Amino acid sequence: MKSILQNYGNLLSSVDRWFAGCVARAGAKIACGQGCSGCCRGLFDITLLDACYLKSGFEKLDESTRLLVLDKSGKRLAMIRDKWPEFDAPYILNVRPEQDWHMLMPDDDETACPLLSDSGECLVYDYRPMTCRLHGLPNVDLSGEVFSEGWCTLNFSGENPLDRKELRWGFADCFETELALFQHFTYKLFKQCINELDTFIPMALLIDFEGFDWKAWRAAVIKQ
Repeated sequence: MKSILQNYGNLLSSVDRWFAGCVARAGAKIACGQGCSGCCRGLFDITLLDACYLKSGFEKLDESTRLLVLDKSGKRLAMIRDKWPEFDAPYILNVRPEQDWHMLMPDDDETACPLLSDSGECLVYDYRPMTCRLHGLPNVDLSGEVFSEGWCTLNFSGENPLDRKELRWGFADCFETELALFQHFTYKLFKQCINELDTFIPMALLIDFEGFDWKAWRAAVIKQ
């Protein structure tokens, strides 16, 4: 498992290098950067591999900080259970249809991420999920294929960054590598390659990746 997380960390670092290259080329056109927390609100889904990598960074924090974050995550879980009472460990969203997830993710939810410090910085910045690193700029492959056409409204004001070829990158290769790592990761947990399992950031911090009986859970889910 350690080697999988290391390889995933290397992949995430390559995403950071792409983003840094975009900033270097576009300059003031891009407002995103470490310390900007405008998008660190509400709930959004992340992969189970992202969750495990995030948890590994969370465990490096001092105990008092971890306890404060876990308290926020527990309160977030209580809010989720108001709408999804049976939502329980290991907090996997895919046991219900994706449209059910969206009821937990209203656009007007301004609840701060539990890993956001009082000063507005991510407590585990180097371990943040893939989607946090990709957010803010459109994700257009070198081939021209558009994986995500959205961007932060603070960036490229009055322009369409989709037209900027210098922002393009090898997203197809990146996501193919991500999937291969995810399948390897799930094989370690279940002895079966799975393409998609998702959770939320607050829940990632509550998951016991080492102590949980993943095989038994998978078997019970299949029987349902």
